[in-house]
Amino acid sequence: MLSLVLMVGLGILAGAGGGLRLLFPLGATAVGALLYVRYPLLYIGFTWWIWFLTPLVRRLIDQQSGWQDPSIVLLAPPLVTLISVVTLFRHLPIVHRQGGGPFLLCFASVFYGFLIGLVQNPLAGTVVALLNWLPPLLFGFHLFVHWREYPAYRNNIQCTFLWGVLVMGGYGVWQYLTAPEWDRFWLVNAVDTNVFGYPEPLGIRVWSTMNSPQPFAAVMMAGLILLLSNRGNLKFVATGAGYLSFLLTLARSGWLSWVAALMLYLPSLRSHLQVRLLVTLMTMALLVIPLASIEPLASEIAPRLESLSNTQEDGSYQARLDGYNELLGEALTQGIGQGLGTVVESEHLGSNDSSILTFLFSLGWMGTIPYLTGMFLIFFKLFQGAEACVDPFASAARAIAFGIFAQIGLNVAMVGIVGMVLWGFLGMGLAASRYHAQLKIIHSQTINDSLITPV
Repeated sequence: MLSLVLMVGLGILAGAGGGLRLLFPLGATAVGALLYVRYPLLYIGFTWWIWFLTPLVRRLIDQQSGWQDPSIVLLAPPLVTLISVVTLFRHLPIVHRQGGGPFLLCFASVFYGFLIGLVQNPLAGTVVALLNWLPPLLFGFHLFVHWREYPAYRNNIQCTFLWGVLVMGGYGVWQYLTAPEWDRFWLVNAVDTNVFGYPEPLGIRVWSTMNSPQPFAAVMMAGLILLLSNRGNLKFVATGAGYLSFLLTLARSGWLSWVAALMLYLPSLRSHLQVRLLVTLMTMALLVIPLASIEPLASEIAPRLESLSNTQEDGSYQARLDGYNELLGEALTQGIGQGLGTVVESEHLGSNDSSILTFLFSLGWMGTIPYLTGMFLIFFKLFQGAEACVDPFASAARAIAFGIFAQIGLNVAMVGIVGMVLWGFLGMGLAASRYHAQLKIIHSQTINDSLITPV
């Protein structure tokens, strides 16, 4: 890992960005494979960091060596995550007995969409779509089947997201205040500046180390929910930077996800944990509210918050509604679907702006029903267990997954980094359920053995 960091850092300092375009994804995949085999716990944290930071590495390279789109640098996260396909092959014969049937339904739907896409769509677009759909699902499955290592994985993910919120949140605030040259270069070339702000200080909609505000908001939502159960002092520093950058994304779907996750998280805990959480929330509010109330932050955040309660004058909401009216009728007639890689656009909304439209156009009813059935079975299992009452992380994992799923009508929630958050915490939630169930069995057996009197 250190060698990879040094290679990237020295390559950028030496102006060798062109060579890094190929070396970075190859080096990241090699490191990921080594960690998967020899240090499985480090593989988990490394995979998350590759997803967190690769878009920033791409921008640094492009700023030096010229704009390139699509960029092969962005292959690093899916390639590193795809290493966990080994886990699927190893556990496939016994996955149903382990309770992994819902994952199989989702895998079957994705491969169905891939096969349809090979017939109906260009090969490159279909393969790229598969690299968006499959890795999050594989990663969630990998976390689930290693439920015996749940405590170690839990600590690893908590630490990863603590530092992730601190680093990405701090960079996001700095990005807003200074508009670094590589971010301005990317913004001018990649997107409509009316959507992501303007390439100037105090004009950017924060996306930090990600590629856009929505994915960044999804990751920060997860990290901020996890901070509520973290007992370290560093969480207060991370909180200030995290919430400020989260608000500066101006991503209302991310804010709504945070509210949905919090509403589910708080009641699930026992009373003494609820009291501790409320104290933490009040402390965080005392840190964040004064910072968000000063200019120029307040002039950006306040109008966006007000628009949540005034949808009639919200142009984005009205455009999304018009797009649904235009596309939903056609989407509902998709029995077989058009396969992965399908791009269907309207004047107001694209199929890639909504999970519902993406499901129906890409998978049709034939693929959508099994996929959603598998997902609902996992949620049903998570809501049936009692582990959330005694394990704050298990409760947070369930709440985060639900918060991401609540975006299903607003964003594509099951692919890319957003899908990693959804499936990663679904996998951890199932692992927690299985782990705590096994603890109860062991505990019951211990009590029964202690009650047996020798003859």
